[in-house]
Amino acid sequence: MTILENIRGPRDLKALSETELAELPGEIRDFLVHAVARTGGHLGPNLGVVELTLALHRVFESPADRILWDTGHQSYVHKLLTGRQDFSKLRSKGGLSGYPSREESEHDVIENSHASTVLGWADGLAKARDVRGQDGHVVAVIGDGALTGGMAWEALNNIAAARDRPLIIVVNDNERSYAPTIGGLANHLATLRTTDGYERMLAWGKDVLQRTPVVGHTVYEALHGAKKGFKDAFAPQGLFEDLGLKYVGPIDGHDLGAVESALRRAKRFHGPVLVHCLTEKGRGYEPALRDEEDHFHTVGAMDPLTCAPLAPAGGPSWTSVFGEEMVRIGERRADVVAVTAAMLHPVGLAPFADRFPDRVWDVGIAEQHAAVSAAGLATGGLHPVVAVYATFLNRAFDQLLMDVALHRCGVTFVLDRAGVTGTDGPSHNGMWDMSVLQVVPGLRIAAPRDADQLRAQLREAVAVDDAPTLLRFPKESAGPAVPAVGRIGGMDVLHACDRPEVLLVAVGVMASVCLGAAELLEARGIGCTVVDPRWVKPVDPELAPLAARHRLVAVVEDNSRAAGVGSAVALALGDADTDVPVRRFGIPEQFLAHAKRAEVLADIGLTPVDIAGRIGASLAVGRAVEPSGDGRNVMPAQGEN
Repeated sequence: MTILENIRGPRDLKALSETELAELPGEIRDFLVHAVARTGGHLGPNLGVVELTLALHRVFESPADRILWDTGHQSYVHKLLTGRQDFSKLRSKGGLSGYPSREESEHDVIENSHASTVLGWADGLAKARDVRGQDGHVVAVIGDGALTGGMAWEALNNIAAARDRPLIIVVNDNERSYAPTIGGLANHLATLRTTDGYERMLAWGKDVLQRTPVVGHTVYEALHGAKKGFKDAFAPQGLFEDLGLKYVGPIDGHDLGAVESALRRAKRFHGPVLVHCLTEKGRGYEPALRDEEDHFHTVGAMDPLTCAPLAPAGGPSWTSVFGEEMVRIGERRADVVAVTAAMLHPVGLAPFADRFPDRVWDVGIAEQHAAVSAAGLATGGLHPVVAVYATFLNRAFDQLLMDVALHRCGVTFVLDRAGVTGTDGPSHNGMWDMSVLQVVPGLRIAAPRDADQLRAQLREAVAVDDAPTLLRFPKESAGPAVPAVGRIGGMDVLHACDRPEVLLVAVGVMASVCLGAAELLEARGIGCTVVDPRWVKPVDPELAPLAARHRLVAVVEDNSRAAGVGSAVALALGDADTDVPVRRFGIPEQFLAHAKRAEVLADIGLTPVDIAGRIGASLAVGRAVEPSGDGRNVMPAQGEN
């Protein structure tokens, strides 16, 4: 039995001999490489925090001491050390989450998987501990990338205000988030990394001066009194100390003894302490270290020796199609520029950056700043394309509303990973954008159904310079083209018949699902029209007269049912006095457990069989209609998902 297999909880770590402690990091890294290679997941970040996590659990008493992980994609080692060593179904249905999960363990606190929040959590937990008179420490682990987020600095401002409140901040500094960390803070941390000789210089000076007769001790005391000035000159950690944070470091994050010593010193200090640990993303796995893009931040299932993917490629990804089209647009239009928030490679902007390095900006984990900066770029005569994951745009709603839309700025937002993403769990599903953004005046939203439509609608979006536009598309491959058989207004007709009863409004990638449902309904003698609205906001004015020629309208979207496209369609039909029942199929108003995308869609009823069955049942029984909130008639929501 290996040393790791004998670890059932953090207390077991404290009984290990020095020899066992020296061997354990290697065992953990070997386990991670082979386990994550089988399932896919976050490999590089976890390989980099092995010693740091061991030290945290040897110094502190989790869960009495609260250890908080920012983002959480580096929590696999934490899982291993807290009794969760079955990684056979990592990120799969019924298996371990890829992030901390309260359902899994009392050792997990934050599970939202969004960066830069941990210091706010730590501030609140530390205050709650004081108010309730409780013992225990609060330890917040945050990466240098997450420190570029404004929320982190808002929290630091509050943490530092209470100089007698113990709280430990551990900066896991590997110079990267998804990609190399950029910006002023990154430069500051880089300076700290390069001044590790400062303490050795100070110790040497003390030894020499105190051995100097008569004046040596006096000179040393004078120099020691000027220590802060020397620190600022040789190791400018003043940024943190001036805030009121005791600074410890930088520490070699792979020297277990050094990290433990630093954490024990921090534990004894009666105030906020920042422990700066230098780590290497992908540590111990040569292929990860050779990966210049992101050091294997996330990998799919692969052969651990060759790194060859185990699953066959499913055609071009939505992300790559977007990236290629951006380059084409950039070659034709010199005013088109790009902005992203620490995700240059994940959102597909790397080719644009290679071709036009002076026309792309990575602003760090700062979606709010990305939106406001884009408003400035647009006002300055450019057309910015802001590319982020759909779930992360939630953070910039106010800026999109008040800075971009209110000022009628020509900014195009591109949302990758929209809809159900699946394996990354509830906080990464991009299921709220088409609901939240319905209220933004002047915003136009496109949901491409295939790669050809993505290219076409991106070109249409950047052609609009007096209002914001937005495109959304899911994860994985773009799939086969879905041809149109006609056009009504701005909508593509995907399927038509002589005597249709049901109008299926297919939003984006739900086109193939709706076509499948139409085929099943027509086999039962129920004729269908299937349309792709292409631009789902605003609702096409031609939809109302088209709907009037049908008995029932069904809107199918890869978005929350609450206030989504289905609700917008119902409202538009009501405003047009079109008295046709509307059924809405989408994502239920709940946080979805991690599983493959297809499994999640099946669980929530977004399949051709489920949709056709519910529509067919409604028509067959002649179910009575009930009034909607706007006074129009809407089919009951019973049985919808």
